[in-house]
Amino acid sequence: MPSRTNAAFFPEKIDPICHAKIDYTVYYGTFAHTPILGELDILAFTAIGVDQDGTIDFIVPKITDNSISNLISITLENSTCKNLIKEDIKIINISDDENKFFFPGFIDTHIHAPQFPNNGIFGNSTLLDWLEVYTFPLESSFTNLDFASQIYTKVIQRTLGYGTTTASYYATIHTDASNLLADLSLKLGQRSFVGKVCMNQNSPDHYIETIEECKNSTIQVIDHIKERNPSGDLINPVLTPRFAASCTDDLLKWLGELRKKGDYHCQTHLSENHREIEWITKMFPQYQSYTDIYLQNNLLSSKTTLAHCIHLSDDEMNILKYTKSGVSHCPTSNSSITSGEARIRWLLENNISVSLGTDCSGGFTPSILEVAKHALLVSRHLVMKTKDDNEKLTSNDVFYLATMGGAKVLNIEDKVGCFKKGLKFDAQLINLNAKDSNIDIFEFQNPMWNTLPINDSKKKFADLLDKWLFNGDNRNIEKVYVNGRNVISKV
Repeated sequence: MPSRTNAAFFPEKIDPICHAKIDYTVYYGTFAHTPILGELDILAFTAIGVDQDGTIDFIVPKITDNSISNLISITLENSTCKNLIKEDIKIINISDDENKFFFPGFIDTHIHAPQFPNNGIFGNSTLLDWLEVYTFPLESSFTNLDFASQIYTKVIQRTLGYGTTTASYYATIHTDASNLLADLSLKLGQRSFVGKVCMNQNSPDHYIETIEECKNSTIQVIDHIKERNPSGDLINPVLTPRFAASCTDDLLKWLGELRKKGDYHCQTHLSENHREIEWITKMFPQYQSYTDIYLQNNLLSSKTTLAHCIHLSDDEMNILKYTKSGVSHCPTSNSSITSGEARIRWLLENNISVSLGTDCSGGFTPSILEVAKHALLVSRHLVMKTKDDNEKLTSNDVFYLATMGGAKVLNIEDKVGCFKKGLKFDAQLINLNAKDSNIDIFEFQNPMWNTLPINDSKKKFADLLDKWLFNGDNRNIEKVYVNGRNVISKV
């Protein structure tokens, strides 16, 4: 049995909100997504049927008659659910407001849950100083489960409120606190990967494990998560060596063997800043590069997420390509602690999957929308430096990184990332004209779906998505759905 030493925090059973009973629901209106890098797909006058398991059952576009009777008739014609009757069908129609649309849930592939209280606090520090001054003192306090519960509840609620339907979390070295993060994610309705951090060297005396303690606690957290969600449809364990410098060779080797044996996900940091790279390559002289450390210890696979990857050599990039490892791009963090500018277009053109991470609290915001905006702007700073216009990322590129890119990096593109039959309905209902919205839309900018030619309306709508990217925030999110369940409602 997994270790749960404090019964007050660990009930015998958790009823996940994302397994709650729901009606067969048909959503009608405008949907926008980026299933392909750089390509925005706008589905106007569209009905999407979502079954009682939260799976997209059908997608029918170009429906001009949106009467309830017609939508029910279309549902009965297109649904694959046997024995579905009209009395069992719920209709949600948002088409009366042309400033509302559905967008896939955001996917945050790199976030440190225990660092959440430090968002926005980094002073003038760079990576290694920041760890010593701000990060390790805070993380070491998570032996206190009351404290951990308060922080973890807030980070899940806050990120859900910002539209993050899937998050890949770093916890701390503490077994119970890591288990608690998984439980709260399950309870509050966020799809997640939870990693107990492994660090047995180059860490403060009050925040370090022996290799045996690390092995035992890692297995205990894996067992706990598997027991809580045996199917792995909502939460999964992820092996988490903090970064090469914090793990001995023996620990890295053990984690690599465990990864291969259990086919587990893995997450760590790579090539974040120059000082870190120099330190680690001197620490591990037997390897050809920073990336080679992970390669030789069997930590790289299509289920591996590598945060940052700013200063990779061509050889290191080819290792990522060969192993199909994914990258979490964290531009708000990289700017805040002056780590550098990742060459995202270069990675993408070499067929490396790239996603976005908030990297709280190196990054100052829990909003993936904000991170997407910074990803676009950082790419332009890179162009100013390199004079290579090809480095630029477009709005459609960063929307892709925030959704489908994240799904591919986490190896869950068969579950989420866009609107497609067979995928789960993880979505945000966006209202560009929400109360107190920071977005100003003038009448001539409205898409006017019912009066203009469809392509003209789509062009206007694409412009509004740019407005959302640069001027929008959590005030524009009315509802958030995970696994077809409404987990956040602000109206």
